[in-house]
Amino acid sequence: MKILKIQPLRGPNIWSIRRPKLIQMRLDLEELEEQPTNKIPGFKERLEKLIPSLYTHRCSPGHEGGFFERVDEGTWMGHVIEHIALEIQTLAGMDAGFGRTRSTKTPGVYNVVFDYVEESVGVFAAEAAVKIAEALIAGDEYDLEKDITSMRRMRERERFGPSTGSIVDEAVSRGIPYIRLNSGSLVQLGYGKNQVRFRATMTDRTSSIAVDIASNKDETKRMLQEQAIPVAKGSTISSKGDLKDAVDGIGFPLVFKPLDGNHGKGATINVKTFEEAEQAFEHAQKYSRRVIIERFVEGHDFRVLVIDNVMVAAALRVPAHVKGDGKHTIQQLIDLENQDPRRGYGHENVLTEITVDRDTLDLLKKRNYTLESVPPVDECVYLKSTANLSTGGTSIDVTDIVHPYNIFMCERIARVIGLDICGIDIMAQNLSEPLTENGGVVLEVNAAPGFRMHLAPSEGLARNVAAPVLDMLYPWSKSAKIPIIAVTGTNGKTTTTRLIAHIIKNNGYRVGYTTSDGVYIQNSMLLKGDTTGPASAEFVLKDPTVEFAVLETARGGILRAGLGYSRSDIGIITNIQEDHLGLADIHTLEDLAKVKAVIIESVKRDGWAVLNADNEYCVRIGKETRHCNVAYFSMAENNPVIAEHCRTGGIAAIYENGYISIKKGDWKIRVEKVTHIPITFGGSVGFMIQNALAATLTSYLWGFKIEDIRLSLETFIPSTAHTPGRMNIFEFKDYRILVDHAHNPDGLNGVKDFLKTIDAKHFTGIIAGTGDRRDEDLREVGRICARMFDDVIICQEKYLRGRTVENIVELLKEGLHEVKPNIPITVIEKSQDAFQFAVDHVQPGEFITIVSDAVAYAVDVVQKYQDSVAGIK
Repeated sequence: MKILKIQPLRGPNIWSIRRPKLIQMRLDLEELEEQPTNKIPGFKERLEKLIPSLYTHRCSPGHEGGFFERVDEGTWMGHVIEHIALEIQTLAGMDAGFGRTRSTKTPGVYNVVFDYVEESVGVFAAEAAVKIAEALIAGDEYDLEKDITSMRRMRERERFGPSTGSIVDEAVSRGIPYIRLNSGSLVQLGYGKNQVRFRATMTDRTSSIAVDIASNKDETKRMLQEQAIPVAKGSTISSKGDLKDAVDGIGFPLVFKPLDGNHGKGATINVKTFEEAEQAFEHAQKYSRRVIIERFVEGHDFRVLVIDNVMVAAALRVPAHVKGDGKHTIQQLIDLENQDPRRGYGHENVLTEITVDRDTLDLLKKRNYTLESVPPVDECVYLKSTANLSTGGTSIDVTDIVHPYNIFMCERIARVIGLDICGIDIMAQNLSEPLTENGGVVLEVNAAPGFRMHLAPSEGLARNVAAPVLDMLYPWSKSAKIPIIAVTGTNGKTTTTRLIAHIIKNNGYRVGYTTSDGVYIQNSMLLKGDTTGPASAEFVLKDPTVEFAVLETARGGILRAGLGYSRSDIGIITNIQEDHLGLADIHTLEDLAKVKAVIIESVKRDGWAVLNADNEYCVRIGKETRHCNVAYFSMAENNPVIAEHCRTGGIAAIYENGYISIKKGDWKIRVEKVTHIPITFGGSVGFMIQNALAATLTSYLWGFKIEDIRLSLETFIPSTAHTPGRMNIFEFKDYRILVDHAHNPDGLNGVKDFLKTIDAKHFTGIIAGTGDRRDEDLREVGRICARMFDDVIICQEKYLRGRTVENIVELLKEGLHEVKPNIPITVIEKSQDAFQFAVDHVQPGEFITIVSDAVAYAVDVVQKYQDSVAGIK
């Protein structure tokens, strides 16, 4: 077998709209195409032995053991690899259950698709599943546990921590989109101007001054003391020479902790001798130059969580410990405790595995124990001096028994320090009595407190503490999203995108939009190039100034990685024509329609699909769409699709009697005469009228006023500013040059129809082909160009995409000669030379057309030439 390609999909895609995180592996079975599983001796038995948990996979029979039945009957190896990839992720603690394996047009080549939780783990699972299958086929031993361990470690490195993950999960459950902004815990919730950012449990509302105060334990204690909040008696020192005075002033027993420490690192409790004090001081200084020394208060360790000045949870934290049974050593008891399925590596489970460190050994030494000691039955042996979950501690929820006074005090502490999310550490006998009565004290106030102890306590009720965070960041009146309009299609999508953005800008919104020319924020191009993929969409949605997004979305990005957003308000398909066929398993227009339909399937339930009623594939998509509203546009009022749609109360945009009109049921609203819409060139360019129809209908559905739409249509000029590379005409003294991006038969036919309206003595075309098109597509480009031009210059400088220049040129010539055997053809290698040749041989009254980017940066080249002719430097 051979892995041809592995693609992580990160958004709605051709396989699933609801499952954006999928691995798509293109796998060549090679000789195994002729060997289903029932023809491989012993394969099923070896698979059952290595991964017995595959028994839970129901597969097509629909019951447990169904997958093994398929293996026994005979199934192809791609299907087996799909199930192995899913199961080994599950065994590594990442539940994955969705998968598809489909054959391609190439015999023996399959697309194996399956869920992932962490992207790198998904890629690893794809590669490992193939290796596992190969080992099982050959009858070789395979170390599956090694792979499982590797995946767990990869996940731990890349996954969100429990706190960050809980907030993201709560956001997703509320339909709030998120974008991970780095490899750590920095996350954006929402889009554009409605975004908020957070890292772990610090939000963009968290005061930096409050964090600074909370990070300085000495300053925190002073402020709390001033506000009559009970704190432990203590002082802060940075020199060993000050240690004796501090110890004498406070008195034993003591607690030592670094001033700037966290997670209990560097802390030592219940210090009773000066020798222990020296050791504790040195240990704390490993983490912070300044060390806090406090009176050790007898009691239990509590954590109270306050969010948006309201107490939401409280937990009793118990340090990592084991209970003696009179038989096992402490090390053996630790090993047994770590076998608890709730314990795991890092943050992967509710509890963390207990490790042995200096703190553990010191605590054991104080009790005259070692790791080889056997504690008596029921004796509790503490292994850590602090109760942090990250060091193996456990938690017990006590939220419902916190005394009202203590609630009041904690909520007051959050305001005193100024933290929006605040963790308060308290040492007391209990929280059911006021601290002022039971002698309890506040030990610390924490910015970015961990949520795990509240989300999944060892005992007691779990608290969804992420919910109040989302309530704070997005109160009921605030939206997390911005309007998104997505535009796709074979031709016309760039102009339609630009026209819609123009209409939206004229209505007072700050617009971000992506096109095949670049990414624009309002009137500024920020990225240049073909920016119609998910990364470009994300660029716009990350911009905090954007109020409205219009996203041109090409097939390549959908196939490569999925969409760059979760849901759109309006999805548009301008048309579905022959282009890019024969690539990435897209061989027919039906295949292409399936890709384009992802845009429509991703429209939200009360949104709109805007479709071309003159295109049969768009109509099919419209008839199959059930989850959102559908509206059509057409060049013909009597189009039967429009007639039926409006008869049942639907909305459409039509071209009738020279007008662009909105049709609602039996009513018409005339928007504008096409001769007043500049991009239609007086109504002579049919495909531009279609673009105007799509943009007009979309704007109307969004709720813009007819008069505002009309004004925008009148002020959108076909120019290098508004429509670069789309029907740009440059006037010279006695000839003209047209630059258009037409690059497929449908686009070229549109230009051809326009040229029929042009009064010119001679038509010259500068053309090129695109190497990743089929032979017949390139010949058809030649045929159409032969009908358009009197002579042709072929300039094949770029877009070879796996072909040779000679091959593309020959195919274009074949098409040209098929229609006009004697058409003059000049082949020039460099685009600048081709352009210069054309203008050097121009005739009075000639019309030169540059199509398909045959001249690199054609618009810039022609503009500069025009300036030079006019004497402009």
